Parts: sequence; C-alpha cells; structure tokens
Amino acid sequence: MKKVQISLLLLSLLFISISCKDKKSEQNKTDNQVSDISDDALLDSVQRRTFQYFWDGAEPVSGMARERFHVDGEYPENDENVVTSGGSGFGIMALISGIDRGYVTREQGLERMTKIVNFLEKADSFHGVYPHWWYGETGKVRGFSDKDNGGDLVETSFLMQGLLALHQYYINGSDEEKALAVRIDKLWKAVDWNWHRNGKNVLYWHWSPDHSWEMNFAIRGYNECLITYVLAACSPSHGVPADVYHQGWAEGGAIVAPHTMEGYNLNMHYQSVSGAGPLFWAHYSFLGLNPNGLKDKYADYFEEMKNYTLINRAYCIRNPKNYKGYGEDSWGLSASYSVKGYAAHEPEENGDHGVISPTAALSSIVYTPEESMKVMRNLYGMGDKMMGKYGFYDAYSETDNWYPQRYLAIDQGPIVVMIENHRSQLLWKLFMSHPDVQTGLKKLGFESPYLK
Repeated sequence: MKKVQISLLLLSLLFISISCKDKKSEQNKTDNQVSDISDDALLDSVQRRTFQYFWDGAEPVSGMARERFHVDGEYPENDENVVTSGGSGFGIMALISGIDRGYVTREQGLERMTKIVNFLEKADSFHGVYPHWWYGETGKVRGFSDKDNGGDLVETSFLMQGLLALHQYYINGSDEEKALAVRIDKLWKAVDWNWHRNGKNVLYWHWSPDHSWEMNFAIRGYNECLITYVLAACSPSHGVPADVYHQGWAEGGAIVAPHTMEGYNLNMHYQSVSGAGPLFWAHYSFLGLNPNGLKDKYADYFEEMKNYTLINRAYCIRNPKNYKGYGEDSWGLSASYSVKGYAAHEPEENGDHGVISPTAALSSIVYTPEESMKVMRNLYGMGDKMMGKYGFYDAYSETDNWYPQRYLAIDQGPIVVMIENHRSQLLWKLFMSHPDVQTGLKKLGFESPYLK
C-alpha cells in the first residue's frame, strides 16, 4: 500500500513538473514573440486591429460607430445598435487613417463615408447640434439620460473634429470625393454654436426640445472640452466671439492655477478634481488639434498634456493603494468600464479602483512614446486575455482578476488616431489645414507653428 502511495506521489510530482515546464515554455514563447516584433510592426498591428472596430464592427445601416461592442453578446436593453456621435467622430478619423494606410481601398472608404454622411443629413438634430446617441437603424435620438434627449454640443464637437479632417482629406480628391466634401461643409455650417450660449458668455453642454436648458451644465475648463470652444469660435456661420472662450471656458483667467503633482508642474485648474483628472482629457481635443507648439495665455498645451500624462503614469508606479500589476508597463487611468460598471478613473485615491484602461497609455503615445510602447508590449504579451478582433479590450484589473471582453467606441477611436498622429501626423495635418480652423485659432489668440 505504501509503495502505491509513493508511486502516486511521484507521478503527481512528475505531472506538476511537466505542467510547470509547459507553462514556462508557453511564457517563453510569448516573451519571444513580443521581443521579436519591431515597434513599427507592433504599432501597425494594433492600429490595424483597432481600426476594425469602426470598419467591420460599425452599425450596418448607418455606417456609424456603435457605442459599445460586447463579445459576450450581453447588452443593456435596446442598446446593441445604438450609435454615438462623438465616438463616430473619432471613428471617422480612424477610418481616414485606415484608408490612407491601405487597410481598405479608397473606393471602399468613400462608400463608407458617404453612408455616414447620408445618415447625418437625415438623423435627428437640434439647431444643427447632434445628440449623444441615436438608434442606428432609424436615426432617431436615443436619450442619454432622462433630460438629455436633445443636442449635445460636446459630442457634436468631437464629431465635427472628424468631419473637418475628412473634408480636408477629400477637398482635392476625385469628383465624388469633392462632392462629399461640399456636403460635409453644409453639416459643419449648420451647427448653431451661438444657440448653446443661452444668451451668456459661456457654452452650455445640453439643450432638449422637451426640457430646454434644465440640464444647466455650463462647460468650463479644463476637461475634455477645449475642442468645443475652439470649433465654436471657428464656425463661419454661427461662430461665438472670443469673449465666450475667455470668460466661459477660461473663467476670466481663473483656469490658470499652477500646481505640482508627482513632481510634475501643471499650469491649469482641472475641473472637478483637486489635481489632475482622467487621461482622456489629454486625448479628445487633440485628435485633430495639434498640441505641438500650441500655446495661448493659459498654457503650453503640449508641455501641459505631457506632464499631465506623466503624472498619471507616476501615480500608477507609486501605486499608493498597492494594487496588483501596476508598474512601468501597466499604467493608465481613464474613463472606461470598471469592475463596478463604468468610471472615470483618475490619479487620486478616491478615483483609483485598480483598473487599467489600455486607451489611457496607448492614446498618450504622442506625449510619451517610449513609456506608452512599454505598455503596448505588455498588453500584446498578455495574448488572448487582452486582445480580441477589435484590438485590446477596454479595461482590466489584475487585483480582481477581471478581464471583460468588451469595447467602447470612445476608447478605441483615440488609440487608432493617436497612433497615426505618432507615425505620420496625418489627422493633425488635415484638421489644422482647414481654413476655418486657422481663422478660429487666430481669433482666440492661439500660437502654433501650423498657423499660416
């Protein structure tokens, strides 16, 4: 009996040894695959895969970006084909990059962009301002909340940022492309930015045909909305005066509030947080608006956003809440799915829930190229746990062993766009070349080496 027990014990130990060797072998194989791929090949692989969210993953009737895609097929009620205005603006820019890189043909790209413009020309809008969400099959508004069922000026600005880049991509193209650029120009000029002042020197985020201005959300800096004020000033048809930017967004200069976090200097006050907020605040406005050399009397925007990113990284490396997995190759707090729903994760203890959002570091590659590449390689090395058919999944937590196979348009889009800007500056070149953008930035007192 003893001999049988000893034999079984030896067999168990042998099995454990073989199993450990197999796991080590698999890990070594993965490590070799990650180390063998060049930076350029890795960037292209991630960009190409993430581009597919807006190509294969688009809502088929409208061509617009779905708000979300869940691999598990579980969605909130009537939510599977809800499309997003802001996420589609990011998606349009992602599609431009894919067309330019040959992921799809120029003819295929024009067909898709025409479908999107067809949808926008007929979809619900309010004084030319689009809602946050529509039903993709019908173009009817889907309320974002009880009183938010009308125009969303911020999401519209994200959409217009993409459309203006597309206008410039097509304005000197084929006859069909030029014709689409003319239609895009009409959508741009239809947006009534002045309406969203509600008679004051500030812009308001929401207006509803049922609830009027009841949301009462004045947009003040700094957060993700710089592009909203820039475009409001740029409009040749319904443009707002410069005072709206200086008195509303910049709060009469109160936006200037120098402070230090994690050893890095910031010059601006960040709304609703004591120091620095989630990383998407460094991304959304700068997908088309080139931060390099961009300055006004409130900030040097590249230096500000670079330090803002480095603060987020440094906080994660310091890891005051001792979460598992945080480090130099796993950092980035931003708005994303969270272990308990959805959250705007930020580098403050009350805003840190142990969740890393891949979009945070990857979309920051224009500010922190080396640091962001380390995160990209780490994510790539995690294999199927983090990578699906539309790129890296939205968020993860090693502490909670939580790896949901889910995507959000507003997180996938900036990854594609900022990788492209890092590689070629394509979207920056397009957006900054638009004559109305040039005029509006000068009107607000911006300096930029890209202003003619």
